[in-house]
Amino acid sequence: MPTLQVITLGCSKNTVDTEHLLYQVRNAYDIVPEGESCPVDVQLVNTCGFIGDAKEQSVQTILESVRRKQAGEIGRLLVFGCLSQRYRKELPDLIPEVDGWFGARDLSPLVRSLGCEPDMATSHRRVLTDGRHPYAYLKISEGCDRRCSYCAIPLIRGNHHSVPMEVLVREAEGLAAQGIRELVIIAQDTTYYGLDLYKKRSLAELLRRLSAVEGIEWLRIHYSYPADFPDDVLDEMADNPKVCRYMDIPLQHIDDGVLEKMHRGVDGAWTRQLIQRMRDRVPGVVLRTTMIVGHPGETPHAFRKLLQFVEDARFERLGAFAYSEEEGTYGALHFEDTVGPRAKKNRLGKLMELQRGISLAYNQSRVGTEVRVLVDDFLDGILVCRSEFESPEVDGEILLRYDPAVFDGIEPNSLIGNFLEVRIVSADEYDLTAELVQL
Repeated sequence: MPTLQVITLGCSKNTVDTEHLLYQVRNAYDIVPEGESCPVDVQLVNTCGFIGDAKEQSVQTILESVRRKQAGEIGRLLVFGCLSQRYRKELPDLIPEVDGWFGARDLSPLVRSLGCEPDMATSHRRVLTDGRHPYAYLKISEGCDRRCSYCAIPLIRGNHHSVPMEVLVREAEGLAAQGIRELVIIAQDTTYYGLDLYKKRSLAELLRRLSAVEGIEWLRIHYSYPADFPDDVLDEMADNPKVCRYMDIPLQHIDDGVLEKMHRGVDGAWTRQLIQRMRDRVPGVVLRTTMIVGHPGETPHAFRKLLQFVEDARFERLGAFAYSEEEGTYGALHFEDTVGPRAKKNRLGKLMELQRGISLAYNQSRVGTEVRVLVDDFLDGILVCRSEFESPEVDGEILLRYDPAVFDGIEPNSLIGNFLEVRIVSADEYDLTAELVQL
């Protein structure tokens, strides 16, 4: 069979798109894993177009593939995803060496271009691109009805569309059959799930349905919007042992003026009350958030308020990035980018330095505690694990040295996907180390 390779850039949502696509063409191509350097008949590039750095990476990856095509290492070169969706009119003239440009909202034209007919009956099936790890992302909706002033996602992905529950359950069953033990629930806004199909927020009901899938042990929620947050999700997190006590909730800022310009639909008081409610309703919950520094209207005083909020809230996990003006967004059309590049860089550095201390203190507070972990991988004599409080790829890990005597001679790779009881013995600001308590 002809060979096909996909390079996937950007977020985990793109990974899910790639895996759905690969299932549709699996019988027509010999799939070459990403990262393997060899000549291929067809190469696809799944692009990201969210912010400036991501767009630059996508363009550079396409140009490198063009170079390989000109060198005879690639037959056909096809590009799809967010960058392609956003700049479909401009890109063909700028990079004519690409054989086909496809969007991000409907993969059917790309499947047909690869000589296959889309099969909607198997649209929930996937070819895992990383079959070694026991987790997978489950995308429960596409697009977004929010209109945050800085965000181009609605321009790229369109309005919100939920995936029906029965389709998601079938997808989860298929993933469990492939050895997946943890599902990371993703969407542009997971708490918006179900409003279009069921006329109500239905994430909690979906969690109950997914927790009934045999083989799935952990459900983890990412990308939850703070406005109108559904409290029944907190009830499910507190009462359902399969729902991790972990919430990814991008807050972006705390200053009222900045939040208003961001069109977030909440103010600082609401945000503080929501964080307190989460901690009260779900004791021990770990919160991950994202902040934007340098947004138009962020004065030095507003930034100091953000620093104080982060100091007070003590988020166990926090990421941040500097505001990037994206053409076509409300912010680009209506606001002047008032904060200079140097100020943005300095503010980002101060925020992350503060968070490093908070993360270190949190991790050190866990030394001596016992926790259930999932074994993700085995590398260089170390079992790489996570508890319910660490999300894959974005958080630190719990590292457990493999000793054949301690593990009764069990082959270490066979432990991947299993749960262990461990005791935390040391910690830095990112990773923790542990010792085995019980197999």
